[in-house]
Amino acid sequence: MAECPHFEHLLVLPRLRVQNANAISSPLTHGFPSITAFLGLMWALERKTQAAGLDLQFNAVGVVAHSHQEQVTDSGFVHSFRLTRNPLDKDGSSAAIVEEGRIHLDISLVFAVQSQALLDTQAASGIAARVRDLLAAMRIAGGSVIQSHATLSRQRPYVVSMTGDAEGREKLFNQLKLRLLPGFALVERSDLLEQRHQDLQAQQPDTTRLDTWLSLSRINWRWQENNGQWQHDRKGLGWIVPIPLGYGALGELQPAGSVANARDRDTPFRFVESLYGIGQWISPHRLHNTRQLLWYADSQPDDGLYRCRNDYRPTPVHEFDFD
Repeated sequence: MAECPHFEHLLVLPRLRVQNANAISSPLTHGFPSITAFLGLMWALERKTQAAGLDLQFNAVGVVAHSHQEQVTDSGFVHSFRLTRNPLDKDGSSAAIVEEGRIHLDISLVFAVQSQALLDTQAASGIAARVRDLLAAMRIAGGSVIQSHATLSRQRPYVVSMTGDAEGREKLFNQLKLRLLPGFALVERSDLLEQRHQDLQAQQPDTTRLDTWLSLSRINWRWQENNGQWQHDRKGLGWIVPIPLGYGALGELQPAGSVANARDRDTPFRFVESLYGIGQWISPHRLHNTRQLLWYADSQPDDGLYRCRNDYRPTPVHEFDFD
């Protein structure tokens, strides 16, 4: 398993307003955009900054959501996407309906960056502003960046240099956490999936990983004979959600240009399917270090795995000092 790449600075772009982002994050999930969209945004932004003459290397990204509004009809238990009416065909007939899910977002992005230029405090603020301007002209998960409702002071991008000792870095991260409130950061909870898998296998040995994922993706109500009440299994789990984590190969890597109709004929091609896991929305003030916030790429081509990773691990109660 890969580890979070080394970084020296955190480039924070706070309070971004995104309109009509893609709410269909995978073939099996909807809601907040997939974390793969934000890693793709990070790499595209790195190319933009290099073209603009900025010496920045982007290594990881953290996502904090402040508010969201999925574009669905609120008609009780069942919700449906609000679809657009496409223009008529050439012969005047109605065009086929394409299922498109959209969501409006208020988010903050935290990029882990390496750059000698950011060591200069005065230059860092100007570089952060230029990166913010470049991002404003890009798409985030297919959505457009529009004017935020937040005050100008809260929208201002900034750089946090994590180059001091451990105590200094902890203090800087604690200050950063407060500036990201109120909001919720998306983290990975593979530990919950593993624990649920062990619990289900103790009851049914033939339980698969898919069964476990589906079990954690829903609220399961069971009748309790001892107290004569219905009880669900979400108590103490927090705000957990099923999320796509990347892609798994369906076949061998194909030479560049050998697959018809591929978007890029200069890059090797591979058919893939989505990989799934469990995530959790957690308030930033509950994070204990920067690596718990950040997502990074872990590519293992020999094993056919191209996935996103996050190093969040819950801190056991006995590790806290209550004195």
